[in-house]
Amino acid sequence: MIKLAPEGYPFIGGALVLTVLVFIFVPVAAVIPLALTAFMVYFFRDPERGIPEGKDLFVAPADGRIIVIRDVREDRYLNADVKQISIFMSPLNVHVNRAPCDGRVKTVRHNKGRFLAAYKDEASIRNENIEMVLETGYGDILVRQVAGFVARRAVCRKKEGEALKRGERYGVIKFSSRLDVYLPKGVAIKVALSETVKAGETVIADLSVR
Repeated sequence: MIKLAPEGYPFIGGALVLTVLVFIFVPVAAVIPLALTAFMVYFFRDPERGIPEGKDLFVAPADGRIIVIRDVREDRYLNADVKQISIFMSPLNVHVNRAPCDGRVKTVRHNKGRFLAAYKDEASIRNENIEMVLETGYGDILVRQVAGFVARRAVCRKKEGEALKRGERYGVIKFSSRLDVYLPKGVAIKVALSETVKAGETVIADLSVR
């Protein structure tokens, strides 16, 4: 049985109701909303992942393609020089987000903004987003869920003070979007630009190798 993200239930249910109504009145046209229902089920799938074991590893917080790897200064929350890794999620990717490492939620903040195409550099700051700071054994880590041109809603399921384990589900972004993660500057990056990664499974950085 396919595991689904609960945030998808209203979309799947709405598409299913539409399918039934169209089938009642125009049976031949029901194939269109039926295809929409199938897409919603596919989009909100939430497969299990094999979380890698080992110390000092950081896993991808989202499925998708690596679009940014760079050194930046993050002064909004971390007040530190850090490594930024950004992942672009297309509508075909799994959109459930997972924690990059163990930690305790220090801050969750929803920021209103625009809905630029998520792969654009300025979308990271200018688009609507949810920023979550994790207090970890490596210092504070920032994870930002960014809404895109199609995605108009990000969901963070965790509240301040709650604990997260590496690879644990913590939220979802509806439709194509982006996720930025800011890691300690000393990490060894284990992925490359344009590489495809899987949330909770792909190791993106390692602090044990420097």
